[in-house]
Amino acid sequence: MIALLFRLLSNNIKIITTIICICFVSLISAQQCNLIIKNGRIIDGSGKSIYQADIAIKDGKIFRIGKLDSIKADSIIDAKGQIVSPGFIDIHTHIEEDELKNPLATNFIADGVTTVITGNCGESNTNLKKYFTFLDSLKLSINVASLVGHNDVRKAIMGKAMRNPSAKELRQMDSIVEQAMKDGAMGFSTGLIYIPGVYSRKEELASMATVAAKYGGVYCTHMRNEGDSVLYAIKEAMYVAKKANIPLQISHFKVGGQNNWGLSTKMLQMVKDARATGMDVTIDQYPYTASSTALSTLLPEWVLADGADSIKARLERPKIRKRMIAYLVKRLKNKGMKHYSFVVVANNKLDSSFNGKSIEEINLQMKKPHSAFSESTTILDLVKDANPSALFHTISEKDVCTIMQYPFNMIASDGTIRVKGVGVPHPRSYGTNARVLGKYVREQHLISLAETIKRMTSLPAQKFHLKDRGLLQEGYAADIVIFDEKTIIDQSTFSKPHQYSTGISYVIVNGKIDWQDNQPTGVRNGVILYGIGKE
Repeated sequence: MIALLFRLLSNNIKIITTIICICFVSLISAQQCNLIIKNGRIIDGSGKSIYQADIAIKDGKIFRIGKLDSIKADSIIDAKGQIVSPGFIDIHTHIEEDELKNPLATNFIADGVTTVITGNCGESNTNLKKYFTFLDSLKLSINVASLVGHNDVRKAIMGKAMRNPSAKELRQMDSIVEQAMKDGAMGFSTGLIYIPGVYSRKEELASMATVAAKYGGVYCTHMRNEGDSVLYAIKEAMYVAKKANIPLQISHFKVGGQNNWGLSTKMLQMVKDARATGMDVTIDQYPYTASSTALSTLLPEWVLADGADSIKARLERPKIRKRMIAYLVKRLKNKGMKHYSFVVVANNKLDSSFNGKSIEEINLQMKKPHSAFSESTTILDLVKDANPSALFHTISEKDVCTIMQYPFNMIASDGTIRVKGVGVPHPRSYGTNARVLGKYVREQHLISLAETIKRMTSLPAQKFHLKDRGLLQEGYAADIVIFDEKTIIDQSTFSKPHQYSTGISYVIVNGKIDWQDNQPTGVRNGVILYGIGKE
């Protein structure tokens, strides 16, 4: 009997010992992380003040935040008192067709961007399921989400026709938007200065926005006008959003033309008034006094209908050409200017010697008369032959600062993935975030550091329902930027745009280091982020 009891006790001790060993091993395993960031000054993205803590990362997620002496890690980053913040979320980009050129997206990573939303200004892939499959196989260094763009939806059904859609065509467009939302689109975008979006009316836009709203989408709009009629354009955007009962995001909020400088105060008041009524309307901004788009946007919409061949044919007709020259001369006169010096060619595919030069300079290079008339003919010839992208230096720095101080304003580049040395693009693709943090936060004290980080991280995450991004919080994706608040600054300029931002020490995407020692690591750990309506 005693022997039996001894055997039972012995067996139980073995079982208990085994259980204790398993628990101990599990505990040790649970405390073993991939990466720990030590000695950092945390700005968590919520708008709260800086605090000191360490961050442990495990399996692509933030595992622990606090004093972590007992946790072991495969790698340790000594942040040395630098700022540790969530990765920046750029809600307004145009990366389509540039992904293959540079999958490392180096210009974004070097500026602290870990997530982009593309498909803006009405331009997107209409088959998002196919696009997401492509991205999944390519693997970028950054996370990507997409809107579905009205211009491309319209072109899929109506081409570039300058007319209203039939009832059947509108149903077909609604159907494309619905499928895109089911495939994971974040919302619906418009670009109402571009062909064919410029031909659409607000009821057409509201119909598609209503479909996007059913799936939790956001309506993002490049408004119909950002100059003389900007106040009307804001009213139209708000009408569409209200009619569709959808959150509104007004893209690259600005006002162009010296005669319109100062209107930013009225523009912002319209947004404030709308929010006071309960409308979910927010804005985004890039911190520059120049915009960038196609040179053809200088011309009236009817000239640009039905594609490149039609545009070329129209501009070769003597009567239309004469009319357009008069139109461009008058446009310049209305701005109180004598020359098209404010328009600079960024990328002319037929003659790269024009890149980085103003229309005035190109006109003189071609040994043509130094006059508004002659410069207008140069514009028409460039549009007809190549329609290059251009920079438009028409924005007031005072308006930039006024808009930047608005709290429901996010920082967004309106940029794309760049290949270093190709063309003379807008510097916003390289330096948007670093410029804000260096120039407007550190040097001008225009807005606080914590508030700025919030507008780069949690505010966009909340707007687009990125549920585990935008905050340094346990369980959230480990998208993290480590930077020196005393040195961070943009280096990209209008004359020399291909320069990476400085002052950013590390960029981590989904737990892996993408940027270190002022260069990309080659890691491509970005994922696709889907809208909440995905089925």
